[in-house]
Amino acid sequence: MPIEEIIKNFAIDVEGEEEEEENILIFTLSTCQWCKKCKRFLNEKKMKYRYIDVDKIDPKDKATILNHLKSTYQSRISYPFFVCESGHVSGYNPNKYMELLKK
Repeated sequence: MPIEEIIKNFAIDVEGEEEEEENILIFTLSTCQWCKKCKRFLNEKKMKYRYIDVDKIDPKDKATILNHLKSTYQSRISYPFFVCESGHVSGYNPNKYMELLKK
């Protein structure tokens, strides 16, 4: 399945009060404490975002996501993997998230 279709089918929308100019998508693991902190951080900032818990999807789709992230961002993959139009952050780093979002 192409990456766009995987995102369309599996991304969960989280509504926020802040309308972001940036589309925020985070790739997470459902059991990862840093991923939970990332979601909590975005929720506290009332930001709209989407996320995919990659450990809850088919292994083929997970492999497609990992290959896409590695080839697109030339980065090591650690979770949460935060993506917006201005760039990406591998791992939990709220200061870098805010730098990318210019908040």
